[in-house]
Amino acid sequence: MSGRLFVIGTGPGNPEQMTPEALAAVEAATDFFGYGPYLDRLQLRSDQLRHASDNREELDRAGAALSMAADGANVCIVSGGDPGVFAMAAAVCEAIENGPAAWRAVDLTVLPGVTAMLAVAARAGAPLGHDFCAISLSDNLKPWNIIENRLGLAAKAGFVIALYNPISRARPWQLGEAFKLLRDYLPATTPVIFGRAAGRANERIAVQPLSQADASIADMATCIIIGSTETRIVARSGKPDLVYTPRFMAGGKR
Repeated sequence: MSGRLFVIGTGPGNPEQMTPEALAAVEAATDFFGYGPYLDRLQLRSDQLRHASDNREELDRAGAALSMAADGANVCIVSGGDPGVFAMAAAVCEAIENGPAAWRAVDLTVLPGVTAMLAVAARAGAPLGHDFCAISLSDNLKPWNIIENRLGLAAKAGFVIALYNPISRARPWQLGEAFKLLRDYLPATTPVIFGRAAGRANERIAVQPLSQADASIADMATCIIIGSTETRIVARSGKPDLVYTPRFMAGGKR
């Protein structure tokens, strides 16, 4: 008899931002697969087992979890943020598509979580108040020229852009190149929000104009939101500035 497979997100890291649905899935599961630091966020019972693996082993992790669920266990795959945004839900679906028939019989439940761009946006104000998109800067799974093309088209179309996987030790140059490219399309004053560990004790939120945006302050735990030509900054005496994108554009109906 097939068991169950839950695919959950822990949110950006603050336990209070994990959804009740995800917490219920954690309570029901016996085995947990995921990247070690994400599994560390869970408070597991002594009878619940961890199966930690490297962050780049998504398909192997998905296959191992599916095999265990197909054998009758209640299994949980754990992502940070939302499991469907540059995370494990897509790897699980890919594994099911290309795997044995038994994996298609698994009772699969994907539960939404709070993804990084939503947590960072909430800390800054409302930069996602109008149309926006999300782009991963990692060229591990797609070529860099595709990323460059998407960045240019998104900026030209007027989207606010959330950047995931902006920089790493193996990819130290790509964020700087992205800023350089976007300066050809956007005003120098366009706000760039750097959000690291939003909602956690070591949270760091910084806002810089695009002309001065410093790629060196970002790492893989940073989500970056780049405003559109419509995005505004509201200064407040003694309080952090608010960054928001108005709901209405010129020519729209109110």
